[in-house]
Amino acid sequence: MELAERAPEASPGRYHRRRDDDDGNGNDCSDVLGVDVLDEGADPFDIPAKRASVERLRRWRQAALVLNASRRFRYTLDLKKEEEKEQIRRKIRAHAQVIRAALLFKEAGQKHDVDRELPGLANLLKTNTEKGVHGDEVDLACRANAFGANRYPRKKGRSFLVFLWEACQDLTLVILIIAAVISLVLGIATEGIKEGWYDGASIAFAVFLVILVTAVSDYKQSLQFQHLNEEKQNIQVEVIRGGRRIEVSIFDIVVGDVVALKIGDQVPADGVLVSGHSLAIDESSMTGESKIVVKDHKSPFLMGGCKVADGYGTMLVTAVGLNTEWGLLMASISEDNNEETPLQVRLNGVATFIGIVGLSVAAMVLIVLVARYFTGHTTNPDGSIQFVKGQTSVKSTIFGTIKILTIAVTIVVVAVPEGLPLAVTLTLAYSMQKMMADKALVRRLSACETMGSATTICSDKTGTLTLNQMTVVRSVVGGIKLKSPADIENLSPVVSSLILEGIAQNSSGSVFEPEDGSPIEITGSPTEKAILSWGVELHMKFAEEKSKSSIIHVSPFNSEKKRAGVAVIVDDSDIHVHWKGAAEIVLALCTNWLDVNGISHEMTPDKANQFKKYIEEMAEESLRCVAFAYRNLDLNYVPNEEERINWELPDNELALIGIVGMKDPCRPGVRNAVDLCKNAGVKVRMVTGDNLQTARAIALECGILMDSQASQPVIIEGKVFRAYSDAEREAVADQISVMGRSSPSDKLLLVKALKKKGNVVAVTGDGTNDAPALHEADIGLAMGIQGTEVAKESSDIIILDDNFASVVKVVRWGRSVYANIQKFIQFQLTVNVAALIINVVAAISSGNVPLNAVQLLWVNLIMDTLGALALATEPPTDQLMKRPPVGRKEPLVTNIMWRNLFIQAVFQVTVLLTLNFRGRDLLHLTQDTLDHANKVFNEFNSRKPYELNIFDGVSRNHLFLAVVSITVVLQITKDQLHLHLHLHLLSP
Repeated sequence: MELAERAPEASPGRYHRRRDDDDGNGNDCSDVLGVDVLDEGADPFDIPAKRASVERLRRWRQAALVLNASRRFRYTLDLKKEEEKEQIRRKIRAHAQVIRAALLFKEAGQKHDVDRELPGLANLLKTNTEKGVHGDEVDLACRANAFGANRYPRKKGRSFLVFLWEACQDLTLVILIIAAVISLVLGIATEGIKEGWYDGASIAFAVFLVILVTAVSDYKQSLQFQHLNEEKQNIQVEVIRGGRRIEVSIFDIVVGDVVALKIGDQVPADGVLVSGHSLAIDESSMTGESKIVVKDHKSPFLMGGCKVADGYGTMLVTAVGLNTEWGLLMASISEDNNEETPLQVRLNGVATFIGIVGLSVAAMVLIVLVARYFTGHTTNPDGSIQFVKGQTSVKSTIFGTIKILTIAVTIVVVAVPEGLPLAVTLTLAYSMQKMMADKALVRRLSACETMGSATTICSDKTGTLTLNQMTVVRSVVGGIKLKSPADIENLSPVVSSLILEGIAQNSSGSVFEPEDGSPIEITGSPTEKAILSWGVELHMKFAEEKSKSSIIHVSPFNSEKKRAGVAVIVDDSDIHVHWKGAAEIVLALCTNWLDVNGISHEMTPDKANQFKKYIEEMAEESLRCVAFAYRNLDLNYVPNEEERINWELPDNELALIGIVGMKDPCRPGVRNAVDLCKNAGVKVRMVTGDNLQTARAIALECGILMDSQASQPVIIEGKVFRAYSDAEREAVADQISVMGRSSPSDKLLLVKALKKKGNVVAVTGDGTNDAPALHEADIGLAMGIQGTEVAKESSDIIILDDNFASVVKVVRWGRSVYANIQKFIQFQLTVNVAALIINVVAAISSGNVPLNAVQLLWVNLIMDTLGALALATEPPTDQLMKRPPVGRKEPLVTNIMWRNLFIQAVFQVTVLLTLNFRGRDLLHLTQDTLDHANKVFNEFNSRKPYELNIFDGVSRNHLFLAVVSITVVLQITKDQLHLHLHLHLLSP
């Protein structure tokens, strides 16, 4: 019960787990407490680009006056809902802690013999712990019917009627509806039903259109976000069915499946460990505690939703879907994209300020119109005075006052730029949808806009800049170069057996040989697949080789030590410890080497230099070099089974068996993408675990390096950079183009140094150990194919095809988001300024406003919704990649935009005031002829705020043309209807 009580306090954040210990890298208390520290004198609008805490957003809202908050924040974060979600998480985690405590108590009082009980459990589930379920459709359907599917009921998205109801709750629109009803009643009462219904019905119709278009827009964005969430949760899992390892969706896991787990994976359901090597699970997502739990035959139970922190193994699925704690948790909370991005926060601040100005203007107009009305200075169209003391009826007085109030309220509606947050949401949703087509899944909205400001990209090499399709093309075995990688005819059986034993046993991959003679299937990481394929070429029988010896302990590969080891027992007495990994690192651990006859020789300096020369030659050909070594170990030095969990495999006094060079060609189009980044002012840096020679060769091929003789610090080794002081790292960070033999901690140090220098840093990563760097970077980009679930969970965007060219497309879209928002700001502020000036000048000078309630509402409909839709969906252009990145503190409204805004506003005000005061004489008309077609002209003008040719590329944006066409048709229809009604009312 103590565990259960502690669970709520230790609840992790939504996207990343908290750490109990300090990482030693200067993390502030915000990381520990889980909140952002906000200085008393800090700018309340300065919201972090990533993971702004709910507390910080709440303080911002308390610091800023927000007009019409219910509508403004319908597109952003619901703080109350977030608190409710966290309470549900705490309850379910407490439940999980109670179950875990009960299991621990049961295990303490009763020793389980899992090896004896597991076959019985497998028999009950009609599965095989080695080959898994049969995997045919009938079998899978029966299991899903009997035990349920690995899905949980999603909360249904809100219906269109809910969005309609929310749009109706807009305060200003409610006031206008009330004004429309009163106007309708008084109009009919004073002027009769034939003429009195027009004003009230017109206002009601305009309000209805605003509500309808707003609701449709919100509903469409909600559907898009739901689709993106489903894509994000569709994780691919490796299972064993019919003896084959295949990848299936996490939703297709069934009870009885045998799931292969490796470091970085998410446990897809509840289950029992079948076999594992150094398997450690991070259960913080379920228990709230960041303690890593080791899983073995004594503690075999695995909970869905947890992450594999180390090692690898297989598990037997015993419960799926709602029968798991993870399923209950996910069914209880909704995964909405409720995130308030920095741009939204800044725009809400701008909208609030402009709204205050608009409210002040509306109040001034109200006072002037009321004063003029009651002092007898307001006249009817025929010249008669509207209000005469003692003569005007009470009904007429109330009716006239309501008209004035309606005008003031409508000015507020137009002045408050509610379309700004709407434009952000439309732009982000549209961009996210299009980015999916460009192989980029956005996990956090803020990444869309932040990516446009990126000044540097720290990219992995393998799989991002290269194809990640490795093949062994060079080999040195027994101290000699082989003519072909598989040419081992001259090798002794001793060397051959050792190399095959090391390949088969020291691997997390597998080889499946179909009985029907079909092609051999090899699974695993690209490196593992390349080595296993080489083993098959060496005539290795994988299953047979595995059966010759038994694994007693494993040291899994990770990015820190860059090698993997395994201890196997042969003939119940001999212990072989095999190591493989980065060639120069393994070579440094070797004190001996095996010749072609299997005879061991001392590793002399000359021989070591000869092997180093082989490695350098392979590296210069851009090959990844992996070395194999082994040593014999006395059985007496092997700890017993109880102590073996913490046993460190000996990696000294090794004998080198061989070295292989694997080719991983550059991706087509990478060089063009790198050049595009350079022209855009974005520096691309390669951060790789490969040695400097290989990194240099690939960097030259990709265009990251232009000088093959580049020296430190342009090209630097991770351990050298790591040894620098903080000040020295900051001094050289900007100069680094290539970092070789880097560890994840080196990547993290580089990211921190670059950020301190003022860079906006994007980082690509795929491994579990890349998570800190992805988390620290302004934009974390995880690889969708080779990336682990831990890396994806720490990222902001997932690159679905692992291609660097897709990263560059994300930069283009990020810049497009920012540019489209600026276009809409210019468009809307121009209309706001023009409408306010016209009404204020006319109200003060004549007591009447040229833009009545219906007309102002019509303008509001066009500029808020249709204008946002047209300008927010401008696709990115190559011109965007010829500009420098947008700075962190650069103003939303630039000097060029102010120039365009001022010129266009002056033009509109001049034309409209001329038409207002001299329109009858100039146009020879007697009715209201104020022309709103200039709004359409301004929309074209806002497309290219930085260019003279505003029509360039307009024909390619079909949506923009469609919206403008609809606007023109609606405007003509409105004018025709307006004229028809006037003629009808004037007819006898």
